[in-house]
Amino acid sequence: MSEKHSLSIILASGSPRRRELLSEHGYKFEVVRPDIDESAFSVKGVKPADYAKRLALAKAKNIAEKFPNCLVIGADTVVDFEGQIIGKPADAGEAEQITRKLFSAPHKVITGIAIVRLADGAELSESDSTTVHPKKLTAGQISEHIKSGSWRDKAGAYAIKEKGDEFIERIEGSPTNVMGLPMELLQRLLKRFIH
Repeated sequence: MSEKHSLSIILASGSPRRRELLSEHGYKFEVVRPDIDESAFSVKGVKPADYAKRLALAKAKNIAEKFPNCLVIGADTVVDFEGQIIGKPADAGEAEQITRKLFSAPHKVITGIAIVRLADGAELSESDSTTVHPKKLTAGQISEHIKSGSWRDKAGAYAIKEKGDEFIERIEGSPTNVMGLPMELLQRLLKRFIH
């Protein structure tokens, strides 16, 4: 059994994409959805990276209270458009506004990661930032995107795929960060728990 598998890990997330990324990298883990009200966290006067870390930590702590001996990973992804925090759209109208805005200029995708284990007081939180250079979308492409519903539950109303993307010109930074779980950062943080 490798050391990677010997840690008791819980992913505090309902995101299928985060589950896939963690599995693809060979981790064994449980999934428990956190029960926190994201709308209770104000974005006013908060830097996007700090906001993402704060939410990731709240998610991890929420689950760590129930499983104090496990390493609990929390994550939260936001989009930073010229300093403005853009989260998940509430409805199709908001998704369309966000899409028009984000696909007009480069923007940053920021994911906060928190790892908590209450048994030994372990608590880490860091964030990763990737700059996305979007392609200019036509009105027709935006309309198709909104109709498809693929914007639901996605920060910035879109998600990238691993193999190229119709919406993206290029990215600077971690592709897995844009997918919601920066694996390079996460693996670096998890190494601190492998003795």
